Formats: sequence, structure tokens, C-alpha cells
Amino acid sequence: MQNKIAFFLVAVLVLVASRSSAQADQIVRFDEPARHFTASAPLGNGRLGVMIFGGTGRERIVLNEISMWSGGIDQANREGAHRHLPEIRNLLIAGKNREAQALLQREFTSAGKGSGRGNGANVKYGSYQLFAEMLINWKDSAVAVSDYERKLDLNTAMSTTSWTRAGVRYTQEAIVSAADEVVAIRIRASRPKAITLSIQLQRHEHAVQGSDRNGLSLAGQLPGGDGSKGIRFFGAAKIMQTDGRLRLEDKTQYVDGATTVLIVFAGATDLNWPNVESRGPDPRIAVQKTLSSASAKAWLQLVTAQRTAHQQYYNRCSFRLTLPEKENTDLLSAGERLKRFAAGKQDVMLPVLYFNFGRYLLISSSRPGELPANLQGVWADSYQTPWNGDYHLNINLQMNYWPAEVTNLGTLHEPLLSFTEQLVKPGRKTAAAYYNSSGWVAHMMSNPWKFTAPGEEATWGSTLSGGAWLCQHLWQHYLYNPSRDILSRIYPVLKGAALFYTDILIRDPETGWLVTTPSNSPENAYRTADGFTGQTTMGPAMDMQIGRELLGNTIAAARLLETDGAFADTLEKVLKELAPNQISKKTGGIQEWLRDYDENDPLHRHISHLYGLHPFDEITPSATPELAAAARKTLLRRGDEGTGWSRAWKMNFWARLGDGDHALKVFRTLLWPAVAGDKISMREGGGTYANLFCAHPPFQIDGNFGGTAGIAELLLQSHGKNNIIRLLPALPSAREWTQGTVSGLRARNGFEVSFDWNSGKIGMATITSLAGNPCYIELPAGKHICDDNGKLVRLRPHGDGSFVFNTRARAIYHMR
Repeated sequence: MQNKIAFFLVAVLVLVASRSSAQADQIVRFDEPARHFTASAPLGNGRLGVMIFGGTGRERIVLNEISMWSGGIDQANREGAHRHLPEIRNLLIAGKNREAQALLQREFTSAGKGSGRGNGANVKYGSYQLFAEMLINWKDSAVAVSDYERKLDLNTAMSTTSWTRAGVRYTQEAIVSAADEVVAIRIRASRPKAITLSIQLQRHEHAVQGSDRNGLSLAGQLPGGDGSKGIRFFGAAKIMQTDGRLRLEDKTQYVDGATTVLIVFAGATDLNWPNVESRGPDPRIAVQKTLSSASAKAWLQLVTAQRTAHQQYYNRCSFRLTLPEKENTDLLSAGERLKRFAAGKQDVMLPVLYFNFGRYLLISSSRPGELPANLQGVWADSYQTPWNGDYHLNINLQMNYWPAEVTNLGTLHEPLLSFTEQLVKPGRKTAAAYYNSSGWVAHMMSNPWKFTAPGEEATWGSTLSGGAWLCQHLWQHYLYNPSRDILSRIYPVLKGAALFYTDILIRDPETGWLVTTPSNSPENAYRTADGFTGQTTMGPAMDMQIGRELLGNTIAAARLLETDGAFADTLEKVLKELAPNQISKKTGGIQEWLRDYDENDPLHRHISHLYGLHPFDEITPSATPELAAAARKTLLRRGDEGTGWSRAWKMNFWARLGDGDHALKVFRTLLWPAVAGDKISMREGGGTYANLFCAHPPFQIDGNFGGTAGIAELLLQSHGKNNIIRLLPALPSAREWTQGTVSGLRARNGFEVSFDWNSGKIGMATITSLAGNPCYIELPAGKHICDDNGKLVRLRPHGDGSFVFNTRARAIYHMR
């Protein structure tokens, strides 16, 4: 009898612990209404975005639409700029960097105002901005509130706010549906007829509010820059279902004596992506059609369709750390959990929650057919978003998509792939104007208007490898999804970028190497012997690393497609003459510039000269130990802090070096609480806000995505020659990480991998072959591979402790 009781108690404890951990890794909690959008609950469907503040007297709901961009197509190229290129190059060859940079500033930057120095809302470049705000004002707001709860459920993509006032329990639920293209908000009361409130739509500029028997509306047109008119937009909110009395007055919708209220919002613009040269359909007609369709559905129908659309992506991959928690963190707010984590307290599920949140954000801000996620994903609460909320091409846009393939969201990579293809045509014009070259180029930044020119400042705007870096994503999409159709699609883009790259190379007379000129190492500065602090240079390390990757991938694609043999042969010859990675005699780290200049800022946020370590893979501890050791010195010299996205990148670097403990150390700095009451923390360096948004500061979403990818790098890697699968290549030794399980991670060459581990050692694993390619894998001692029928699979040694075995497409293999 005692044994049965003991068993029952253990079972109950296990169930409670399981439920608690399931909440702790899927629910982002808040213990008060948001005072800033970095404490709001973000929702989205890839086109529409919403931030729920959770107010009980006055609820503020920020509404976003991914194409809400001011500005327009800009004639930003300086025609004939290439006539100054020989002089700039000769000055750099002669060591006259000061003069070269001055000439570049005068003649080789963008025409016009460029990005408006990051404040482009009213210039041609434009800015991403807030669509509108919905305000819900409660009649009885002066009465005290108790039992306040607010949460964001990542699994269901629903925000819920609950509170008690005067003995009545109120609940507000919100979703953004990809199936119905609407925002839906349901408000309920525990006592009949207890809801009395008013609703408004507002925007403080370039908009006119309206109301009629169908509800509230907002219509306007953004500035197109230089006095022109930009895109038109229209949004409307309608109360679809309620048992209360409705009345419209002074552009305000009033609801009196209701038990339930269901509000639906739809919004659209006439930005016609990707054909932005022309305008799209009238947004008013599109919104009215959307609302009409949604109006025929009950709340349960809307939620069911929304949840199905969300979970088809979200459920593809899962990750859990299974060590039992010492303390229950389920009911703690995310802000409190961040503070405890920073203080060194155990929170086993916080890294899992962060991983899930990153995948959730990508699902919410990137969908096929839409623009890619920008610097803030799809969420913005201002009319001049920081740095225009644009597409920075010197790491930030690319980092947004680092977790896409590996965490089984490759479908959501599509907006970035399409965006890259759309830059080819304008990029050809830019290549001709500035370099008199063939092929195409994109520099440091872009926008929906397909901006490819250099920026307006020589100090940061002349990075010429933005387009080539984007090409890496095309190739990675192919590696994860091997298909001749994908290869045929991406090859022309790779070829065009390779043509530009090889056209602009010059031979450095001092070394004999081929180098890019002029360029810079993104946003960083050097000091020359004569005291000049500058950026313009020849052959920065990142340019050469990206070049080797681009040319290598283009050659591989041409060989696989059996096309352009002579062109591929030429690229192979060029590849051998590119400036190699160098080790600085001054620091012992990877040398950032062609010459061994002094670093102006040894702690700089960009670590561009380690691109060859990550995301490229030409530097590895096994294949290039000397360079890997130098990369380690570079990282130690740079330090573990910096902006949010910089910390995320450093986490990935340390994972590639196989140092999971240092990666975890950096991850802890990434989660440093950037919380400061009514104001966001603008202290130097990054961290994480109360809603888990990454602090640059201010908010930039790239750090969230980079951190998510970093966690995946700790668990699974498949880069390098033959894309060997490595399970737990950089597992931290911390007790919390000693046991866990993961399912649905993707590996290059077309594999899906699931496994568990205990005491830091692999238990069971399954490998699904999606393309029927040979599988290269590092096999732990004592393990073997069998097929789905239990038959042992023949393994062939491949060196370095790895093996290879043949697979059949869609077949499942087991490691035991």
C-alpha cells in the first residue's frame, strides 16, 4: 500500500513538474501593463503586426503592416562615379588613405540624401513606421484592479490579459490570423452586461479618421520624399459580435452593457511588392473585402484557423532541457526571470523559452510573398523608426534569417531569397555607375524601393559585399533543401554577384594578391601610422572571405548544373589569387584589414573579420587550427559585451569553436535585463527587454534571431567539407544543459534530426533523409546506425572520427 501511495505521489509530482516546465518554456508572462512597447506582447502573421500593452483603464494596441513605408524609388546612383575610381584606388595603393576617403566622400557616396542619416521618413529613402493605434477606454477605469495577469502563449500565438475590478473578472484575448488576414480581439466579463467601453483608431500624421455604420476607419497617404506623394493606406475596425448596445459618436465606437465584445481589424497599403514601380489595388477595397469575409465567422472559427496556420510552422521543431527545476519559474514575469538569470539563479527553461520566442518571432514577421523581416521584424511604434527600420546588409538582415533553415522554418526564408533576387536589376545599374563593371552589387543598406547604392557617408556606406553576403542565404537554402530546381533558380543571382566581384578586383602591388578596392570593414575604423583614423581601405578580411565563399559556391553550382564550364574555370583561377586570411603580428588575432593597422576600437561591435568562422566555414578548429586559435584571440580581445546582435554573433562564434561554456557565458550577457521602469535602458551595450525583445539598444530584432541560431549551433552543426552532422558539438557543461531533447532540427545535405541526451551524452537519435543524399556524421563511441526495419546500415569511415552511409529519400535512420 505504501508503495502505491509513493508511486502516486511521484506521478503527481512528475505531472506538476511537466506542466510547469511546459508553461515556463512556452509562456511569456508580464505582471503589469506595458509602459513601453518593449514590455508589450508582440503578435503577427508576417504581414500584420500587433503590440498588446494590456492596459485595464486605457488599452493601447499598436498596429503594424509590413509594407507601411514612406519614400519611393530613388535615383540614388551617382552616374559616372566610376570615373573617380582609378584615382581612389591609386591613392589607396600609395598609402594615402586620408585623401582616398575624402575623394570617396565627395564623389563615390549616394546621390541625394541617401538614408537621411537613418532618419529618412521624409526623404526618398523612406522609413518603416507605425500603421495606427487602437485605443480601448473603459468607463470604470477609476476603480481599483486586482489579480492582474498578462501572458503571450507562443504555442497558440495568443495574447491574454485578465484582471478583476469590482468583483468582475475581465479577459481580453488577441490574435493575428494569417488565414483570415485580420487582428481579432475578444473581451469577456464574468458578470453579464458588465462591459462598457469605447474604441478609437488614431494616427497622428498623414491620416484621416472616419466612422460609419460599419465601424471605424483610418485612411491616408505617406510622404514619398522630395514633396511627392507615397503609398496609400487604409485600416478599419469593426465590432463583429456583442450583446451590448452600440453607438458611434465623434469617430468613436461606444459599447454599453455587454458581456462579450469581438473586435476585428484589417489594414493594407497599395505598396505593390515586388513590383513597386507601380501601385497595387486600392487598400480600401481590399480591407472591406477582408472584413466582410471575417465577419461571417465566429471567434472559435477565427481562432481555429489562426492556430492551425501558426502551428504548421511552430510544431516543426522543439527543444527542451529536461533537468527538473529547483524552483518553479512558471508564474514569474519574463522581466523577473531575466533579473534572476542575471543574478546567477537557475532557470532551466529560460534558454528554451528564448529559443521558442525566436522561432515565434520569425513565424510572426516573415511569410512567403511578403517583404522580409526588417530591423524590428514587423513591429514599430513610431513614425521615424530607428535607422528607418530598414534592411542593413552588413549583418543585420542576414542575422534575421540565421535560424530559418536549421530550426525547420526554411519556408519562411523565402522573403529574403526573393528580396535578394529583386536587388539584381537595380544592382546592375549601381555596379555600372560606380565601378563600370558587369554583374550586380548591393552595398550597406536597402529598403522596399530596392536601394543598392552606397550610403551617404564614406565612413560606413561603401561596404560593397552586402549583395554577396545575401547570396550566402541562397546557397544555404539549397544545401538544406537539395534540389536542382532551387539550384537553377539561384545560379543566375550567384553568377551576377560573382561577375561583379571578379570585375572589381585589383592586384595589390605590395603582396601580389587580388583585393577589393575601395571598401571597408563594416562600420569599424583603423589608425594609420600618421595618425589618420579611417575606414576606406583595400581588401578588408571580410570582403575576401565573402569572396571566397561566393566564388566557391558559384563554381559548385555551375558544375552541378553542368553549365558555364569556362566561367567556372576562370573563377577557380581567381579564387587561388585572393588575399588570404592573415594573423596580425600586433594582436595575434585574425587581421581585419589588408595592412596590419592599429584598431581604433578594440571592443567594436562588428567582428566582421571572423565571417570566415561564422556564418562561413573556412575557419574551423579541425581544418585550420592556427586560424581558429587566432579567431579565439580576436574574440577574447573584443570581449563578451557589445550591442545585442553583437553578443548573439559572438555566441555563434564560440559555438563554432566548440566552446559551449563560453557561448553560454555570452548568452547570459545577451539576456542581461534591459529594464528601467518607465524608460528603456539606453546604456552602452545590449541585453533583453521585459518582453524578450533584444536591446541593441534600442530594440533590434536581429539579436533575437542570432541568439536562437546560437542555441541551435550548440546542439547541432553540419557545416564544413561534406557537411558532416555533429550532435552536441558545443554543449555547455553547466548542470542545466546536461540532459535534454530536440526534435526537427535540420542539417545540410537534406536531413532532419531528432535526439535526446543525458549526462551530456547522446541517447537515441533519428535522422530523416529528405533528399536521399549520403549522410556524413560524427558517430559517438558505441553507437551504430540502423534503418527503420532495425537492419544495421553499412558505415564507411571517412576520417576525423566521421562516417558516411547511403540513404534513401524519405527514409528514417536510427542511431542506437
